[in-house]
Amino acid sequence: MNSVHKGIIALIIANAIWGFASPIFKWSLTNIPPYTLAFWRFFLATFFLGTLLIATKQMAVQTLNKKHWFKLFFYALTGITGNIIFYFLGLQRTLSINAPVIASAQPILVFMVAPFLLGESVTKKKIVGMVIGTIGILAIVFEPIYYNGFDGNFVGNLFLVLATIFAILATLTGRKLFHDQNPLTLMFWAFVIGAVSFFPFALFEYGSNANLYMQIDIKGIIGIIYGSVFSSAIAYTCFAYGLSKITASESSIFTYIDPIAGTTLAFFMLHEPITFPFIVGSIFIFGGIFIAEGRIHYHPLHKFLHQINT
Repeated sequence: MNSVHKGIIALIIANAIWGFASPIFKWSLTNIPPYTLAFWRFFLATFFLGTLLIATKQMAVQTLNKKHWFKLFFYALTGITGNIIFYFLGLQRTLSINAPVIASAQPILVFMVAPFLLGESVTKKKIVGMVIGTIGILAIVFEPIYYNGFDGNFVGNLFLVLATIFAILATLTGRKLFHDQNPLTLMFWAFVIGAVSFFPFALFEYGSNANLYMQIDIKGIIGIIYGSVFSSAIAYTCFAYGLSKITASESSIFTYIDPIAGTTLAFFMLHEPITFPFIVGSIFIFGGIFIAEGRIHYHPLHKFLHQINT
């Protein structure tokens, strides 16, 4: 098994963990405020990852110049701070099954910005795929209006779209950075930046409720543990490693795994309904991706089997 194979497995693990995270975090956010959960998630993840780096003697890394530090700060503030803020705010307002499906639209959104940021050419297939995928995104985002009008669920879906946009910006920035530097150490510093950025907001939540920590029960504790150990330390490390082995456009394809894991757990754990607009939107999103890519073997399972055979 070469480094590409390991990178693929790492991305599968990361996206499966993130897929399960949506219903778990939505459940936890009924007990703990979003910024408090975000702070402790990345503060503890920093501790766990730092311990791992010291134990494996990887804390010392190549010298980072100003350009590297700028990219690292941008990666952390978009992929962690911006993404998690709107992700948690979205989960508080809408169904958790919407989060991984909307996040799976990353390839569609990447296609939209690729000609401007990456200088990639636009083909007819990509245009058709983008149109179809966008219809799918809109079907899910505007789903609440079909039933309840402009309510909190609609706003929550918009927040999830914003979270996805921040994740895309981080992916495009991190591709070269993680290829040149030690992914584990970079993620450690990204967690530090993320924890520091959330601290003032968490402090404000505590100031608004002096009994905050006395009110946290098993829901909040599980959210912190899952967020810090699995969804942060393990998943981000796997993602960073995978991102260093394959291209950014290929890594975004692995978000296919998220909705499968998230929808399954949300259905059984939170009893969230799988509606007709949700099904139609999902079909359009994935159909648009396949058309735009033009290659079915980009699916994670096909890609992994292809790499194994070669």
